[in-house]
Amino acid sequence: MLLTLHSQPLTCAAVNPSVRVKRVFSRKQLDKAFSIRLRVFVREQGVPVEIEMDRDDKRALHFLAFKAGKVVGTARLVMHHRSAKVGRMAVLKNYRRKGIGTKLLRKAILTARRQGVQHIYLHAQVPVIGFYEALAFRCVGPVFTEGGIPHRKMVLTNNSEFE
Repeated sequence: MLLTLHSQPLTCAAVNPSVRVKRVFSRKQLDKAFSIRLRVFVREQGVPVEIEMDRDDKRALHFLAFKAGKVVGTARLVMHHRSAKVGRMAVLKNYRRKGIGTKLLRKAILTARRQGVQHIYLHAQVPVIGFYEALAFRCVGPVFTEGGIPHRKMVLTNNSEFE
């Protein structure tokens, strides 16, 4: 599987071979995912906790990123019939810009595709739109606010890279 990032083919291992992304299956793992989200979104970015933790958490598929055995990132995937929303992607501050977000996003997309999803989208914080654009997402619609932070809806445009 190749991913085109800034016009260069890139294998998942090349993104960061020391990072592993796994699907969450236990309550203990889910608590770790929630802990990262609270740290990044609530404490760092000021998102109200009642917005950050929502009812979609119960039905979502959650993922954890590990580096040297330490949990450093998380994401979730919420299925809606033949579409899926990637969300709550968070990487601890000291681990950002090291390919961890890319691996989390790839895992979520691959999981959605395996479930037969046709349409994958997300709500990107405006400052990180470029990250998602480099991974074949494009903006649709106007800027809107979630949790006091400007966002844009983005849709995956090139699913073939993730099959």
